[in-house]
Order: sequence, then structure tokens, then C-alpha cells
Amino acid sequence: MSKIKILWADDEIDLLKPQLFFLEKKGYEVVTVTNGHDALELFAEDREIDVVFLDESMPGLTGLETLVKIKELNAHVPIVMITKNEEENLMEEAIGSQIDDYLIKPVNPNQILLTLKKLIDNKRLVSEKTASDYQQEFRQILMDISSGLNLGEWVDIYKKIVGWELKLDESGTEMDEILSMQKTEANAEFSKFVTKNYEQWIQDRDGSAPTMSHNLMRSKIFSKLDSDASNFMILLDNLRYDQWKVIEPIISELFRVEQEDYFYSILPTATQYSRNAIFAGMLPADIQKAFGEKWLNDNQEGGKNMNEEFFLGEQIKRSIRKEFKWSYTKITNVQNAKNLDSQIINMTQNDFNVIVYNFIDMLSHARTEMEVLKELAGDEKAYRSLTRSWFLNSPLWTALQRLADRNVKLFITTDHGTIRVKSPSKVVGDRETTTNLRYKVGRNLQYNKKDVLEVRDPFKVGLPKPNVSSSFIFATEDKYFLYPNNYNHFNRYYRDTFQHGGVSLEEIICPVVTLNPR
Repeated sequence: MSKIKILWADDEIDLLKPQLFFLEKKGYEVVTVTNGHDALELFAEDREIDVVFLDESMPGLTGLETLVKIKELNAHVPIVMITKNEEENLMEEAIGSQIDDYLIKPVNPNQILLTLKKLIDNKRLVSEKTASDYQQEFRQILMDISSGLNLGEWVDIYKKIVGWELKLDESGTEMDEILSMQKTEANAEFSKFVTKNYEQWIQDRDGSAPTMSHNLMRSKIFSKLDSDASNFMILLDNLRYDQWKVIEPIISELFRVEQEDYFYSILPTATQYSRNAIFAGMLPADIQKAFGEKWLNDNQEGGKNMNEEFFLGEQIKRSIRKEFKWSYTKITNVQNAKNLDSQIINMTQNDFNVIVYNFIDMLSHARTEMEVLKELAGDEKAYRSLTRSWFLNSPLWTALQRLADRNVKLFITTDHGTIRVKSPSKVVGDRETTTNLRYKVGRNLQYNKKDVLEVRDPFKVGLPKPNVSSSFIFATEDKYFLYPNNYNHFNRYYRDTFQHGGVSLEEIICPVVTLNPR
């Protein structure tokens, strides 16, 4: 590894020989000049300078003036300002000019070393510490995964894994492959846990089931509405917990997180089922029974989520039973989003506003179809990054900023998540069998039982039967269903795409977050 090279500009450089000697002993290379003009000339010629130390009060070109010109040549080089003066306005001007640190004369050698470690070695040190910390926790997570976790403990493990994913994203360590393997193991055990308990949760005879899609609003939203404020529920379709965590710092600039909670999505973890269940406050089979033609099965033509506003209205009538002014808005394109930005202040006149935002779901589907998005969102880290970039520049964030100084309460949630699929699993079915990659509904399905959660009687888990003999299968872990026809082609096409409908931590454990303006 080559030496770190420092450019040090100070008109009293001869008085700094002890500090220079100290740095050279520590393995740094230091080149010195006595004025700002020479500093600029040398910096322009030498492209290997890693950090610049500037005396603030040099005659001729001052330290601040030199800093501005160096930043014009290279905006990213770290610059440390050295000054005899602690005046507040000087520090503000220096910080506003994008210094990376400052030191007060007389300069202590250990202070210099600390600054260099922070500026130059920071990423390496953070990376090494993160890798070391994860290695220490790896064994504990492994033991927890196989210890027979309950509902809440699985949420804690998932959050812990996501937390490490985000830390490893930032530190750039080589441990991410090991973490990915550990998440795979966690999903294998979680799939067994869901398979064993799912029917019991849906029937919930003893009250031990988690909050799920069909009772989310009664349990986590209606019970927390602020009668003195305008309440907004933002449902970001397809928002995984890790995606929430990357947009949380942006939202937290203006809104304070009151509570970060969770619910378990029903199966299939797909919009048609989970979101209709959320807004109706019913399981799909009960929706079909109560509202007949407003429910469409997979094998029926037409939009499957066209009646959400109606379902929501019916649930509000049943659950709130009082004069209640509410609105429902669905954002499916750019024009809808722009309209939201212009209309959101008017919505504060309502008691409750539901906004369904479809961008992340569209991103997931587009990524499957478009090669350029496969490059941009090639893995979870890139998918998170793309989500953050979208949100930061979205009309949704602009609209939320308008609410930040209003008397509002905000709920952010989703209907289900997605998983990057890697392992194909063959399924044989008749012409009526659905095409979904993470779940199938049909008659006489043939499949590998080790790869699925199977439901032979859909009514037992609150699902309708398109036909008398219909059954459901749900892909577990990172599996995806393929028919034997053109198997190799579709295997290559769908591998590493983000899909939903099945059983995984990413699809089932969903965030529901309560926020208030700061």
C-alpha cells in the first residue's frame, strides 16, 4: 500500500519540524510550501496528494482563499484548516467553505494523527470494525435462528439481519456474502415456522395470532388516530423493511418516529390479496362472500384492486361508526403524483386520508422486464439505493414536506414485501393454473413438496376457491415456480428478479410506522 501524501501549507513551516518528523515516523509522506500560491501550483501538478493542511493566516493568498481554489481543482480532497483563531465567524466561514476538519495552533501531533485517521482511514477502520462486530454476532444469530423463535423474535431477528445489511452496505466489507448465506438459513427456518403455524394464525381461536393484513387497520391504525389532527396513512406498495430503513433518515428530518411496529402479510403476499384484505378488514374469502362481484379471482379478467376505496369505506362504517371525513387517493403515474403534491394541503381538512403509492411495486415489475433496471438494481444493496434515490426526488416527499408544519399524524406502511429469487422449482398444472412465480392456484397441481407451503382447502386459510377442487401452493425461501416448457429460458430470465406472493421474511414481515411532525 502506497504512503498517504499530505500537502502542508504554512508560512511558518520551519516551526513545524517536530510535527513533520512525527508524521514521517508514522509512515506519512509530507510535502511543504510556505504560501497559498505555491500550494495551488503543487496541488495542480501532483495528483497523488491525499489530504491538504492549510494555515488560515498566510500572507498573500489566505488559507480560505486557497481552499476555495483547491476545491475548484478537486472537490473531494479532504482539507484541514489550521488557525490561531477560534473566532466563531471564522469557523463558520471555514465550515461553509467545505473544510473537513480544523485544528487550533499550537498543533499537537496526536491531534494531527487523529484527524488523519478520521479523514483517510475512516472507511477502512469502520469496515474492519463492522466486520469484526458482525463476526462476533454471527454465531448468536445462527443459534437464535435454530432455537424455535416465536412471532416477535422472528421480527427481531429479521430487523437484526437488515441492520447488518445496512451497516455492511456503508462499510464495504467482504462479509456481505456470509450475511447473505445467514439470511438464506433464516428464511429456511422461517418458512418452516410459517408452514407449521399459518392455518392456526388465520383461524386465531386463542388470540395468539400476529396482527395480519385483514386486521391491520383495526389494530394499528384506527386505534391510534388523533382526533385533534388530520391523519394520513401512506401505503407504499411493495415496501420491504430494509427499504423503509433507507428512507427513514430522510423522513426523520421533518417527522419524528413515534413507533416502529410490524404486521404479518397474509398469503399470497401479493397486492390482490394483501391490499384488498387491508382495506376491507376481511380475509379474501370473506370479501368474496360479503361483496360478491367486487372480488375477482386470479383466473378472472379485470383489475383485481379496483374496489379498494369501496372496501375502505365499508370498514370505516363498521369500525368507527361516527361522523368521519375521509379520502382515498391512489398514485399510479407521474401525473397522479403531481396532483397529490398540489392537493395534499386541502386533504388536511379531512379526519383521515389514505394514499396508496405504487412506485416501488412498479419498480419491482419493471426491473424484471427492463435490462437497464436489472443493471441499476442488480441486488438488494442497489435496490435499496434506487428506492432511496426515488424517494428523495419524488413528488411524495415534496408533498410530505408540505405537511411538516401542519397538525397531522402520519402512518407509513405497505401491503407486502419482495424477495430476490434464486432457486427454480418445477410445477405442472392445467391450463387454468395461474402464472405467478411465487404462488400458484389451480387443480391437480404437481410440485416438489419440499419447496412449498401447500393449502389443499383454501377456505381454512381465508382464501376463495376459483373451482371446487382448487388448491394453493406458496413458494418458500427464495424459490420461484417454472413450468417444464421453455424451462431453461425462463430460469435465466427470472433468476435474481424481485418477486412476491410466497413465504419469506422479506415478503411477510411488514413495517407499520407512526410519525408526528418535529
